[in-house]
Amino acid sequence: MSTPPDPFEFLKNLWGPMGLPLAGLGGPTEAMSEVDRRIAELKSVETWLNLNLNVLRMSIQALEMQKAGLAAMQGAVEAAAGAASTNASPPPEGGEPPAKK
Repeated sequence: MSTPPDPFEFLKNLWGPMGLPLAGLGGPTEAMSEVDRRIAELKSVETWLNLNLNVLRMSIQALEMQKAGLAAMQGAVEAAAGAASTNASPPPEGGEPPAKK
């Protein structure tokens, strides 16, 4: 049976030596370009995550608006049903129709 992958391996690789393969770098210029490349990659990931966060927020707001609309419609239906049952009730025993409001 093989051992399960270490869930923290990614973080170890990312933050170990700052995520840079130090062996094989020729000098500070190559290291600087590698850091610039990494920064650009992480900024693009940040942009993608922010976009997804905004889409998620809009989806939540849309569902909340649908919920409020359904609650309003349900309240209107209940009010109409209550008004209909009040108008359809038989007159009181005195023989007089109910007073209108």
